Amino acid sequence: MANSIEKSKQSLPEKLRQGATAAADWMQDSQFWTSVFRPGSIFRKGYTDSPRNRSYVVMNSVLYHLHPVKVKRHAVKVSYTLCLGGLSFFLFILLTVTGIFLMFFYRPTAAAAWSDIESLHTQVSFGLLVRNMHRWGAHLMVLSVFLHMARVFYHGAYKAPREFNWVIGVMLLKLTLLLSFTGYLLPWDQLSLWAVTVGTNMMGFTPVFGDQVRFVLLGGKQIGAETLLRWYVLHVLMLPFVLVIFLAIHFWRVRKDGGISGPL
Repeated sequence: MANSIEKSKQSLPEKLRQGATAAADWMQDSQFWTSVFRPGSIFRKGYTDSPRNRSYVVMNSVLYHLHPVKVKRHAVKVSYTLCLGGLSFFLFILLTVTGIFLMFFYRPTAAAAWSDIESLHTQVSFGLLVRNMHRWGAHLMVLSVFLHMARVFYHGAYKAPREFNWVIGVMLLKLTLLLSFTGYLLPWDQLSLWAVTVGTNMMGFTPVFGDQVRFVLLGGKQIGAETLLRWYVLHVLMLPFVLVIFLAIHFWRVRKDGGISGPL
């Protein structure tokens, strides 16, 4: 009698485990589960380990789809890519997060811009830290994108069939420089004012339509409140939007062109 009671007590955890397994199997076989998760998903059962099914798992998972089914051996070597492309993308995410934080405490008006920067340094918790992260992150992003382009050029990755993606990369470099330059005016101090004055005067010497370009950028004949508002909109809205589109095309073309190009 005692032995039978002891056996029943010992089998209770096993019964619970079996019940949980049966419940999980019933859920995975239900119509709801099969309608949500497509064939090949990691949450579907009954797939053997084969190259075709591994491809299904990757193609039907948003997270796994960011990476190719197969990766070339040289592509995972840090000494080959130096992770410059991934570092540039990481810095863009960092700048996006810190930039959103700064937008809560900044007003793009000539009367309030400089005072908001001062208040950010002295009155906002971690304000100085976040602003320095944003500023130095911008410098590092320009450097990393430039070095990434240099690495691609050195390894000949601009050649066929990757010519189109090289052009996309050049556009991304230009957008990175424009983002850095438009953000330079936002503190609204003497350094930024004179830097933008020099930059827009250089643009004014563009043949044929230089004066029109300078007028559009300044919102008038000289730097004023309209200039600050226009450059703020360019910096936080228009240029990041265009950059995200080109980033998506760039990542897509890397996948379509067979991944990272091999050594020369």
